[in-house]
Amino acid sequence: MADIFARTRLIFGDEAMERLSRARVALFGAGGVGGYAAEALARSGIGALDIIDNDTVCESNLNRQIIALRSTVGMYKTDAAAARIHDINPDCKVTGHKIFFLPENKDYFDFRQFDYIIDAIDTVSGKLAVIECANAAGVPVISCMGTGNKTDPSRLTIADIFETSVCPLARVMRHECRKRGIAKLKVVYSREEPRTPQNSETSRSGKPVPGSTAFVPSAAGLLIASEVVRYITEGERNERS
Repeated sequence: MADIFARTRLIFGDEAMERLSRARVALFGAGGVGGYAAEALARSGIGALDIIDNDTVCESNLNRQIIALRSTVGMYKTDAAAARIHDINPDCKVTGHKIFFLPENKDYFDFRQFDYIIDAIDTVSGKLAVIECANAAGVPVISCMGTGNKTDPSRLTIADIFETSVCPLARVMRHECRKRGIAKLKVVYSREEPRTPQNSETSRSGKPVPGSTAFVPSAAGLLIASEVVRYITEGERNERS
């Protein structure tokens, strides 16, 4: 069988590719950001992915989510992501968890079993629970800030949460991290001022629905995947018993 990672191996080498094949990454949220992160990791040779999301693919996802196709509308996002990943890299072990992650069910997961945690979910309470659990387990975590109402992917960057600006979600997260004694947090965020949606559409919860494009969430997901791959291939993981 041909080595599907031959081109990647030319950059990272055999030892790094072996580390990738042994790595297990947890991805919380399989939407516009998380779907691209998951696929990029699978295409990079990650050995195992746990994908946590309780949502199903709907037609409004078609404009930006890589797992959203006419043929996948109505499917659970975890199932659509797993099928797509296995069609690319059959050796990648994908475990789907149909759970809407919140502080109340955080004990469902043993975070120590993961080598890296990706937070790509929308709720602040859920994001904070993921971050606190990752920190308690001593596992590196990267969190995605807001990509809605943005149009310029070149304004995305990786930084510590306390170095962020402009992003409304990052402002809330800075405040909540200080309250909880979280001293540092790696995030992907945009320095672009968010646009105001042209229509006042609201969600079922009554909150304004943000506009979104095909290129900002995807770019954020790819940035996240590149950071995870860089971390693992450079051998920065702490050995845990």
